[in-house]
Parts: sequence; C-alpha cells; structure tokens
Amino acid sequence: MPISRINPDGLHVTPGYHHVTVAEAGRTAYLAGQCPLGSDGMIVGLGDFDAQVDQVAANTMAALAAVGAGPERVVRTVIYVVSSDQPVLSRVWGRFQASPLAPAFTTASTLLGVAQLGFTGQLIELDVTAAL
Repeated sequence: MPISRINPDGLHVTPGYHHVTVAEAGRTAYLAGQCPLGSDGMIVGLGDFDAQVDQVAANTMAALAAVGAGPERVVRTVIYVVSSDQPVLSRVWGRFQASPLAPAFTTASTLLGVAQLGFTGQLIELDVTAAL
C-alpha cells in the first residue's frame, strides 16, 4: 500500500516530519501507547529521558515487527513528554530522530509536553498508527 507524505505550499517548514500523510485504504495497526517498560514490566531509566526514549523506541520496533511492519509503515505518531521545558522536548525529538525508529517520524507527528503519564516515573509515551 503506497504512503504519501506531503508538506503543502504555504505551510511552515518542519524539522523532519510532514504536515500530511496519506495511506491508501487497507489494513491499519493502532499500537497501544508504547511506554518505557522493560520485559519485566518495570520502568527503565528512572529520571533519564534518553534511556526512556531508547526503551520506547525498542518496544515500538518490537510491536511493529509483530504485525510485519517497520517504522517506514508508520503514518502517525504522537509523542508525550512529561515536561514543559522546550529544550527537553527538542532533546526527546532529536533522540527519536537518531533511533532505529527514526523513519516513523517523517510522517504526520505531534510532540506534546504533559503533566503526567500513567506509570510512576514514566517520562515518555509514544502513540503510533501504521499502514500495513
């Protein structure tokens, strides 16, 4: 199934993502929010944004592989970060951009600073939709 990524004329230049992603009709995978949990169910990297991004990226890659997809099949991401500090948000974006999951962030993406996430000590969560 073809996926098109578009930055329409007249919209601002983006730092790597596209304003619009179009996937032809077909199978879609909606991943549960990917958290920085290890296989033991415990938070990885308490207080460490980089370690938590790395765990979330690894978990997301495993979830995508389970449905026969890679990051290039992702059509939408929402990154949640427990911080209102813009440099922290930029650092998280950059860390995801440098990860094996990086192709997922060329698509329609949103980065949000939030007050709290579901697990004590959780700093990062990633919501992903992929076209299969």
